[in-house]
Amino acid sequence: MRPEAVHRRTLRLLFATQTLGAVGVAIGMSVGALLTARIAGTRLSGLAQSGAVVGGALLTIPVTRLTAAHGRRVGLALAYAVGTLGAVLTVTGATVPSLPLLFGGLILFGGGTTANLQARYAAVDLAPADRRGRHLSLIVWATTLGAVAAPLLAPLADRLVADWELAPLSGPFVISAAAFALGGVVLWLLLRPDPLLVARALAAPSAAAPVDAVPLVAPVDPVPLVAPVDSAPPAAVRPAPSAAPGTDRGAPTGIGAPVGPPAAVAAAVGAEPAGPPTPAAPAGAGERLTIRSALPLVAANPYARLGVAAVALGHMIMVGVMSMTPVHLGNHHPAHRVLTLVGIVLSLHIAGMYALSPLLGLLTDRLGSRPVIGIGAVLLAAACLVAGTAGADTTRLAIGLTLLGLGWSGTMVAGSTLLTAHVPLAARPAAQGLSDLVTGLAGAAAGAVSGFVVAGLDFRALALGAGLVTVPLALWTLRPGARPT
Repeated sequence: MRPEAVHRRTLRLLFATQTLGAVGVAIGMSVGALLTARIAGTRLSGLAQSGAVVGGALLTIPVTRLTAAHGRRVGLALAYAVGTLGAVLTVTGATVPSLPLLFGGLILFGGGTTANLQARYAAVDLAPADRRGRHLSLIVWATTLGAVAAPLLAPLADRLVADWELAPLSGPFVISAAAFALGGVVLWLLLRPDPLLVARALAAPSAAAPVDAVPLVAPVDPVPLVAPVDSAPPAAVRPAPSAAPGTDRGAPTGIGAPVGPPAAVAAAVGAEPAGPPTPAAPAGAGERLTIRSALPLVAANPYARLGVAAVALGHMIMVGVMSMTPVHLGNHHPAHRVLTLVGIVLSLHIAGMYALSPLLGLLTDRLGSRPVIGIGAVLLAAACLVAGTAGADTTRLAIGLTLLGLGWSGTMVAGSTLLTAHVPLAARPAAQGLSDLVTGLAGAAAGAVSGFVVAGLDFRALALGAGLVTVPLALWTLRPGARPT
């Protein structure tokens, strides 16, 4: 099968399973805080979101190892399997009731989030460099179909299992278990050929030298960023195309990319690399690179650092405000209306997160990642201001949560694209896993703190405080050092 055909098939398959996974994550998380509050009280309700986020973050470590060694199929299937087990344990813990079992289930439930986040990277393993943003955002957008409808289905899910003698509000997690299980089975059976393994096979040959003899990127010291005017490339070597001036797309890989490591070829001919030099990964380390070994690669590259920071800070702000929204609504409205209002507000929030992601992906490809990250930061700040001053006004709160989703989408799509463009192919699974780990831990911290902030102060203080976090991110995108060369 040609690489182009593999890529198209992968996108279709990921689109379908991403929709299933989105149903599972959204319908469970829409009631997670309420379910925890019913059993443990408001002060601990934020730990529902935190538990799932921590679980998803920690699961990134084994999933990344398996992905690096065996490809995307094995990693994604494992994540969905763990998410299925977590949903079952959450239902059991709520019904017994047992707080340890409930929180243990919520931690494992994060496997669904891990699968959803990792799928966006699988979408760009074979993507042309100038379409990475669009293809990544397509899979993010697929989440819309399931995630927007899922919170609205939460009351129906509870009624569907009314005869099963389960705890109230546990029905949505039954739906989550079914969605995760189906998504995992489909990927395990059908994600063949594996896009990551195909991308490695395409990148393995090198016209200039054997793969093991060519570094993934040029050494920093001996190679000038700009070739001297009188230096000419050897006639026998053809330079790899670099990114257009003023962009931050990085060197091209995937379909249509030059054979062999692009940065090494560019260095050999004295061409200016696309973006700053990236630290070299160990030769032949494509199947052994871990999250820990990816850390210095990312830390040494300003583009990769900005990409990771944008995704993590955007997610932290979103989780902190969103996780306490159901509790905030519960404090202002009668109990019989809360679940319906939560469904409406969170559906609009999720629509903001995913519905316009293709547009943000297009903007990322056209304008570059840095401006779109800046747009996302501004939207997040506006969202926190609107939601934090909403009080009992559900319409204003819904507008704020919709803006919150839009801002998250901007930082997620542009940040993920920027990271992927500026790490070597062999290091990508580990660097992407590192990004998801940092993102998950940031979200978990926000979810854990949010419950205490709302209990000790109020939702207004939480939202306005979260808005302040956008300031350093926005300033970072304006720094001259953050601009592409």
